[in-house]
Amino acid sequence: MAPVGAAAAARQADPVLTRLVYRDQIPWYRKRNLRRLYALLLPTCIGIEMTSGFDSQMINTVQIAPTWQAYFNEPQGALLGIISSAYNLGAIFALPLVPYVSDKFGRRWAIFIGSWIMFAGSLVQAFSVNAGMYVGARFILGFGIPFCIIAGSSLMAELAYPKERPIMTSLFNALWFVGSLIAACISYGTQNLKNNWAWRIPSILQAGPSLLQIIFIFMIPESPRFLISQDRHEEAYHILITYHAEGDTSSRFAAAEMAQIEHTIRIELENSKRSWREMIAVPGLRKRVIICSFLGLFTQWSGNTLISYYLNDLLGLIGYRDADFKGKVNVGLNSWNLVNAVAISLLVRRFPRRKMYLICASSLLCCYVAWTIAVQQYSTNRRVESARLTIAIIFLYQACYNIGYNALTYTYLIELFPFAQRSKGITIFQFFGRTAGFFTTFVNPIGLGNVKWKWLITYCCWLAFEIVFIYYFFPETYARTLEELAFLFEDRALADEATHQVEKQIEYAERRFSYMKERMSWEMDVVLPSKSNDARRSANTGQRRDLRRGDWWED
Repeated sequence: MAPVGAAAAARQADPVLTRLVYRDQIPWYRKRNLRRLYALLLPTCIGIEMTSGFDSQMINTVQIAPTWQAYFNEPQGALLGIISSAYNLGAIFALPLVPYVSDKFGRRWAIFIGSWIMFAGSLVQAFSVNAGMYVGARFILGFGIPFCIIAGSSLMAELAYPKERPIMTSLFNALWFVGSLIAACISYGTQNLKNNWAWRIPSILQAGPSLLQIIFIFMIPESPRFLISQDRHEEAYHILITYHAEGDTSSRFAAAEMAQIEHTIRIELENSKRSWREMIAVPGLRKRVIICSFLGLFTQWSGNTLISYYLNDLLGLIGYRDADFKGKVNVGLNSWNLVNAVAISLLVRRFPRRKMYLICASSLLCCYVAWTIAVQQYSTNRRVESARLTIAIIFLYQACYNIGYNALTYTYLIELFPFAQRSKGITIFQFFGRTAGFFTTFVNPIGLGNVKWKWLITYCCWLAFEIVFIYYFFPETYARTLEELAFLFEDRALADEATHQVEKQIEYAERRFSYMKERMSWEMDVVLPSKSNDARRSANTGQRRDLRRGDWWED
């Protein structure tokens, strides 16, 4: 399917470095330093979204607990809406501060600060004495999460080896379901408690992911791109050598990657004031802002918040009132989500981004149409078959949602924005996503209460619009490094300039490597004159392999 509109107008640099990346046949798990880096990224960056997943499921499942309902006087309508949406409201208020902290002090400090805020919010939530305090605690939790999400997604993408970067950034959102599943299981297990600890225990445990980030965040390196932007080039190059070349200081790939990052960021900073105004004033950035703004709306207005926050009410529409059954459905749904979200994340390198988004939106529309019909049929004839079909559609819907809006969200955002505007771009996405989340979590219980199954029709109409927007406006970013995508909507000359510098670096490395091979061959002939040709050849090959230290080129 050929892109049209703004999607067709996107310009991509020649993928010089990408071609080198895909010549690397050594898997990441056979690289010691890269294994260590990814192991530390798991609790510090990839696990950040576990907090959001935990929160959405916890507030979903505690509503099933009779003790929570009794303690807060069975909140309904607007009160229930503000309890659920206060998390997103807090995030909206934090967003203006996040790019400043992330770009000024670094990605790690932003994560550290946000984690402490969420840790405090969890404790306040656990020991709330009334609905107002509970809402305030959820506001604090929401205030902390954008610091971690924006800085964490950027840090992970900027540290990961280019071949694994799409998988890592896709897993970032997929692990939302780890927190969601844990919260569902904990809340289900505490439902049998006959006191307020049935909902206080899940609130305390919500601090777990934040505590992991506080402990481990300074065990990982800072973003090389951030260091280069701060004129700390030697530190950045050392990180690339250590983790992308396994400590090989003669690595041609690390030298080419460093050249690409340095020159691209230099060009970006020379042509950018890094201000909020230029996000609207500059045509290329304006296109990116429009795309990321609607992507933020799509991730929250595609009907997913109904399931995440109001599964209790949805099951009530089809006649299921038993708290034990609802808890089992919730645990099963989150287990299913985790499995298919991780599986889809591991496959993102194989499919173009734009095609995955179109498949996602189209399949969601089909699911919602079928879902609306099934609920309408149940409300008319009360047949159990319609109720069971509705549950099956909910499970299918979640898998379809994960194809695009879960697996690709941060992968696509990080590829869409160049380094100089990446934090601001993800902040804009968060603003629209959180605003949409606040609105929809507030109005969903009102809509379900007033018009019942007809509320689902609004999502059918919106999903049809999503398909049209993606087709005309989403550019393709598949199979490129971040720097090769830096000038996606800008003058092609800027992209060519950065590419030229990389080609010069690669050419220099090739000449240097050829010289070293010739010199080594000459030294072997001099040092080992008495050995046979086979012995000399074997010794020479051994030395060359030791010199290369497992780099990507072949003997």
